Amino acid sequence: MGSSMVPHLGVEMVSPEKVTYEGTAEMVVVRTLEGGDIAFQPGHASFIGVLDVWSVEVVRSERERDVFAVHRGFVQMHDNTVTVLSDVSEAAGDIDIARAEKARDNAISELASDDSTNVDAASALKRADLRLRVAQSASPSAVQSDVQPATKPVAAASTTAPNMTSTTKSVA
Repeated sequence: MGSSMVPHLGVEMVSPEKVTYEGTAEMVVVRTLEGGDIAFQPGHASFIGVLDVWSVEVVRSERERDVFAVHRGFVQMHDNTVTVLSDVSEAAGDIDIARAEKARDNAISELASDDSTNVDAASALKRADLRLRVAQSASPSAVQSDVQPATKPVAAASTTAPNMTSTTKSVA
C-alpha cells in the first residue's frame, strides 16, 4: 500500500441559513459551556453538548485546518460523525472584518457609557471579538487592530473575551 489510511470523522456544520461545512476531518475541536474545549477524534464516545460563543476547528490533516466562528448552538458526536448546529457559523475567510470591527467599537462604546452591566453589549463584544480572532486565523494581516477584551468588567461569566481564558477552560 502506497498511502497510510488515517481514520476520519464525518463533519457537518449547519446554521439556519446554510450548511457551512460538510466533509471529513481527523479531529474537531469545540468549546462547550460547561466542559471547556473538547477534541473529537475517530472512536470518541457519543456526546451532546451546548456550545459557547467560540471557534470550531476542523483539522483535516496535520497542516490543514478550517476555523469557524460559532455563536452558540449544539454539538453531537455519534458513530464517528460530529454535527454542529448553531445560530451563526462563519468560515474564517467569509467574515466581514470591517463589520466586525464596527460591531466591536459599538459594543465597547455602549459598555463604557452604561452605568449598569449591559449584557447585550457584552454579548455583542464577545461575538465581535470572536469574529475578528477567527478572521485573523485565516489571514493574520487582515485584522489591523489587536483583539482585546472589554475595558469595563462584565458581571456575566459567559462574557469572557475570546482571547482570554478562565481557570476552568483550556485553549487548544
